[in-house]
Amino acid sequence: NEEGPREVRRAARSFNNMQSRLKAFIEDRTYMLAAISHDLRTPITRLRLRAELIEDEEQQKKILDDLAQMEDMIVATLAFARDETASEADIRLDLAAMVQSLADDAADSGAQTSYAGPDKLAFTGRPVALMRAFQNLIDNAIKYGGRADLTVAQDDTTVTVHIDDAGPGIPEAERARVFDPFYRVEGSRNRETGGVGLGLAVVRSVISAHGGDVSFGADEKGGFRITVTLPNP
Repeated sequence: NEEGPREVRRAARSFNNMQSRLKAFIEDRTYMLAAISHDLRTPITRLRLRAELIEDEEQQKKILDDLAQMEDMIVATLAFARDETASEADIRLDLAAMVQSLADDAADSGAQTSYAGPDKLAFTGRPVALMRAFQNLIDNAIKYGGRADLTVAQDDTTVTVHIDDAGPGIPEAERARVFDPFYRVEGSRNRETGGVGLGLAVVRSVISAHGGDVSFGADEKGGFRITVTLPNP
């Protein structure tokens, strides 16, 4: 709003111009990242065809595994760059039912999960984005901590979701960086146990967009706890 005294209008205009430039810069960088990721698929396909001609089976397997990992990174990068949930509209949803449903789905797949909290919790937000964020946290807890115990609570101003597991957690020295895109802690840097390092970056992006925060700590059983805090207007 560029109304009011001249000094206020000038400051508002400068702020709006800066905001527009930043938005254009981010959109340009995002487009470039998506374009590069897309274009990399063609040489990877050629390399895969050439790798099929390698007679040494051990070397062939290693090369094909590396190419498969590169493809996984490209798919994840494209999804992160596009952020198709960014344009999703806020709606009134049942956050408790969403979290409990994700826990039940994981349990149906054989994972050790539990849910504690209300049966219903009205919340205004982007359901697809929130589901993606909580799914990433649950998947991480199960993959690296053996279980995912979910607790949902609310008070007059805050909705809190705890995700507890039985793992060692994230080392203190690395906690400031785990939300950076493509950063992976030392113990998750192989194809069998680790992803491409975008899961927590997605979580932070989604939760921050909802005015919330993500923090780390220890749970009551001595395991690792990730806490998501969201405003409860």
